[in-house]
Amino acid sequence: MYVVVEINGQQFKAEQGKKLFVHHIQNAENGAVVEFEKVLLVDNNGDVKVGVPVVEGAKVVCEVVSPLVKGDKVLVFHKKRRKGYRKLNGHRQQFTEVLIKEVIA
Repeated sequence: MYVVVEINGQQFKAEQGKKLFVHHIQNAENGAVVEFEKVLLVDNNGDVKVGVPVVEGAKVVCEVVSPLVKGDKVLVFHKKRRKGYRKLNGHRQQFTEVLIKEVIA
């Protein structure tokens, strides 16, 4: 059984016992329980329910494993030729790691 859930504007395929890296959740502490109720699709061994826009009564219960995880560094390089203009900028996205405890459909 799996569901497609929307978390902070992104869609994730969620199954019980899996870990997800989602965009940083403000005020999330280590070990806290978080519920997401924007379930868009439920697949229960071939029995598929598609929400309009969400499936009623379905939710995903997660536990915060790590409230702040930094992603890989992305380098952004700007250059204008023949002008001597170069600019290098780096960025590391912040994520929250969650463990899916229960899927209620």
